[in-house]
Amino acid sequence: MKKLFLLSLMMMMPMFSQAAGPSVQLDSIEVDASDHASLQRGMKTYVNYCLGCHTSQYQRYIRAAEDLHMPPELVAEHLIFSGQKVGEQMTNAMDPKLAASWFGAAPPDLTNEVNLRGADWVYTYMRSFYVDGARPYGVNNVVYPDVGMPNVLAELQGIQSKTCGQVTKTDAHGVAVVDSLTGNPITQESCDLLTVEEGTGSMTPAQFDATVYDLTNFMAYMSKPYKTDSQRIGMWAILFTLLMTVLFYFLKKEFWRDVH
Repeated sequence: MKKLFLLSLMMMMPMFSQAAGPSVQLDSIEVDASDHASLQRGMKTYVNYCLGCHTSQYQRYIRAAEDLHMPPELVAEHLIFSGQKVGEQMTNAMDPKLAASWFGAAPPDLTNEVNLRGADWVYTYMRSFYVDGARPYGVNNVVYPDVGMPNVLAELQGIQSKTCGQVTKTDAHGVAVVDSLTGNPITQESCDLLTVEEGTGSMTPAQFDATVYDLTNFMAYMSKPYKTDSQRIGMWAILFTLLMTVLFYFLKKEFWRDVH
């Protein structure tokens, strides 16, 4: 009985951790594993800006090339800069011990990052770096305060600062809270407003958001590269089950026809 109780508590722990949730309102996105153009752009961004520090040791270049409908020879020519073969895993040559001394902790493997934190978290996090002179790399992050990671996309996004101002109050689902008497949205003071200095980045805010979406979409694909196949197989499995249910129903009626 005691073992059963302990097992029940262990199974409920993920529910409690999910209920706690992040303290920052996350921006919501819908990842799309069937959007190959987005995934291809996301892989390009990932290889150029993330793979130098973070590994993806459970993902192979050749698997990404096949799933994203890219010729392997083009992937080898344009997306592999380390001399690796297209059939190898997406890793780098960074020494984990040196990385830990540089950043305070070794950069984590990102193959399952979306599974761990969610696509909304990754998307919001990559857009939430701001200037902070007190930090070692001169930046901080609203979603992950005091993170030991530089803003690797700063040249694309530009210089972003955190300011204070009035924002619309929202509930846990991101829906604006409305005053029951006036019908107007309720506002509140926030010092987590992020503003990009115009002309400091190579992209407009809309372009940068689209780039981060593509990056997040690719990372979501890496976390579940089988998703498209499982959805396709699952649909056929459901249709097969429905068909067999009909057949078994009439077979049951035939067997029991003479039973009163």
